[in-house]
Amino acid sequence: MLFLSIAMQAQSSSNEPDMADIMRSNGKIYVVVAVLTVIFLGIVVFLISLDRKLNKLEKLIQDKK
Repeated sequence: MLFLSIAMQAQSSSNEPDMADIMRSNGKIYVVVAVLTVIFLGIVVFLISLDRKLNKLEKLIQDKK
């Protein structure tokens, strides 16, 4: 079933331009790249702040012992 759906999709997409080509011609690819970059940077900042908070808690626990 999966193979058939992939084969059908490959046949239908060969007649149409790729989505990336369409978005690049419209200039929307830059919007997609910008949104993905903002999301990625947000995740990185969140993980860094979470790591700092965990380090503070670990130090606090070690000081109480």
